[in-house]
Amino acid sequence: MIALVEGTVVEKGPGEVILLAGGIGLKVLCSVNTLTAVPAVDHSCRLFTHFSVREDAMDLYGFITREERDIFRHLISVTGIGPKGALSVLGSLPISDLRLAILTGDVGMLSRAPGIGKKTAQRIALELKDKLTKDALDGGLALEDMPFTDSEAPAQDALGEALQALKALGYSPQEATAALKGAKGQAQTADELIRLALRNMAQKL
Repeated sequence: MIALVEGTVVEKGPGEVILLAGGIGLKVLCSVNTLTAVPAVDHSCRLFTHFSVREDAMDLYGFITREERDIFRHLISVTGIGPKGALSVLGSLPISDLRLAILTGDVGMLSRAPGIGKKTAQRIALELKDKLTKDALDGGLALEDMPFTDSEAPAQDALGEALQALKALGYSPQEATAALKGAKGQAQTADELIRLALRNMAQKL
C-alpha cells in the first residue's frame, strides 16, 4: 500500500494535483481542503495517501493531514458512500466542524455536501459516530487536572476519558473542561459525557 508520497508540485487542477516523485508523475485526487493547502507549482509537498484498486480503475487519493485521510477511510466505509462522495463531504466543511456534525448527528450540516442527501447524511452520522468517538478515546493524550471535587471521584475515570477524547478532537483543554462542566450530573459514561459536551458546544456556535 502507498501510505505517503512526497514530491514537487507539477500541476494543480480541479480535484487533483500532479506530484513529480522519483522521476514519476503521480496524479493524486484530493479534497478541496487539501488542494487549498497544497503549495504552488515547483514547491515540495507531502501527502498522506489512500490507494484504491477496483476492477476498472486504480486511484491514489491524497490528504494534507493523516486525520483527513482517516476520516476519508471512515466515510467510504459508510453504505452508499464512494470515494467521490467522501471527497465531497470532506470538502464541504473544515475537519473540526465535520467531526462535530457527525458526533452530534447534525444532518443539516452533513447534507451541505454536493450529492449528499438527508438519508445519506443520516447514515454517515449513524455509522460513524461511535467510530469517531473510539478514535478519540484511543488518542492516548495525557490527562489534565480535572476541576472537580473529591466527592465526585467515582466519575473521574469517565470524565478523564471524555476530556482526552475532546482534546483529541481538536478542542483546547479550556473548551473541553467548560463543556464537560455543563454535562456534569447528566451522564455517567465517557461516551454519554462526550455527546452531551459536544451538543453543548454545538448550541453555542
